Amino acid sequence: MKGRVEIDREICKGCDYCVITCPMGIIETDSVFNKAGYYPVRLTDPDKCTGCVLCAEVCPELAIMVWRESVEQEKA
Repeated sequence: MKGRVEIDREICKGCDYCVITCPMGIIETDSVFNKAGYYPVRLTDPDKCTGCVLCAEVCPELAIMVWRESVEQEKA
């Protein structure tokens, strides 16, 4: 399974729940403020995402969307 993650920087309040939860360790706090003055999170290595969806499940602001793709779909 492979995943694609989209993070809405402007909604994210930088709570870091997703950073703590990500089993692959590919989410980190950004060093640039968003328009609301928060440090949102960002993906460090999107290719390592497995599509586990844990980041989206723990996000209290619903700022994260995850799409899953099976490896077979990619080869077709």
